[in-house]
Parts: sequence; structure tokens; C-alpha cells
Amino acid sequence: MPAESSSAGSARGDASKLPRKNPVAGFGVTFKDVFKKRLTEQYPEYKKPTAPRFHGRHQLNRHPDGLEKCIGCELCAWACPADAIYVEGADNTEEERYSPGERYGRVYQINYLRCILCGLCVEACPTRALTMTNEYELADRSRESLIYTKEELLAGLEDGNGRIAPRDLPRHDRTGLLPGAW
Repeated sequence: MPAESSSAGSARGDASKLPRKNPVAGFGVTFKDVFKKRLTEQYPEYKKPTAPRFHGRHQLNRHPDGLEKCIGCELCAWACPADAIYVEGADNTEEERYSPGERYGRVYQINYLRCILCGLCVEACPTRALTMTNEYELADRSRESLIYTKEELLAGLEDGNGRIAPRDLPRHDRTGLLPGAW
């Protein structure tokens, strides 16, 4: 009997030894933050600069002569944990040459509804054809417009001064999408 009462007593004794704080003290954090000055971001008008190695929207790069770097090996699609990349490779011909090698990426799509912007696809690319830009505004009004095609991902051609000309493509024409496994 004494063993039972001592174990029951010790359990009650531990609970009774817990510190009991004033219930008003719990509001201390709230009261401290209520009177702080608020920080308001002026986002649409002023955009904060991102870090140089920020993982934003993807870009398919080109060689200086204008040929695509992508060889259609599909390693980026295999490395993607979210299964957001769809690549279809094809063979180059002498009449139609898109990349310097034997193959090129005929179809290249990234589904930004699935993409988690982790950068594993960039690490998997053997030719450094795929990089990530600092662009982070990827919201849109329809699901179809968040599937970027090869034409939207390709970098513009360099002008005579070594600068890459921006690509202005309409975002509303979404014909010819291949959903793949999506």
C-alpha cells in the first residue's frame, strides 16, 4: 500500500510543482507588438531586389551563335521531384539544326503549378542549358498560362553589344500544349 500511495503522490506532486504564471503575463508579447511601428511594403510600385543566387523562373540558354544549349537529354525532367518538367527530344538534321549536337529539345514545358523552384533541374543539366532567373512574379489568372513552353523559356538572342534582347511573347495563346503526365 505505501508503494502505491507514494507513486500516486509523486505524480500529483510533480504536477503541483509546475510554475503557475499570471494569465495576464501571456499577453505581454501581444501588448509589446501592438505599439510597434508597422512596416508597409510598397510592393507593386517598388520591388525589392533579390539575392544574386535567387531561384526564380527558369530560362533555356543559347550558345553565342544562337543555337540552343538544350540537347533533349531529359535529365532535368528525371531530377525534378515535383514532376513539373516535360521534355521530348528529337534528332537534328542538316536542314533543321537547333543545337550543335545530334539532338535537341523539340518540346520543353515547365508546369509552374507543380514546380517548387528547388533548382535540382539546373544541377542535373549537363550543358548548363537550364538556369534560374531572378524573376519571381509567376501568378496568373488561369492554370493553362502557368505551363511555360519552350518559346517562353528560351533566352532572347544577343544583339551586337553582347546584351540579350528581351523576348516579348503573348501569354494568352496557349495552343499546342502537351500535358504529358500532368
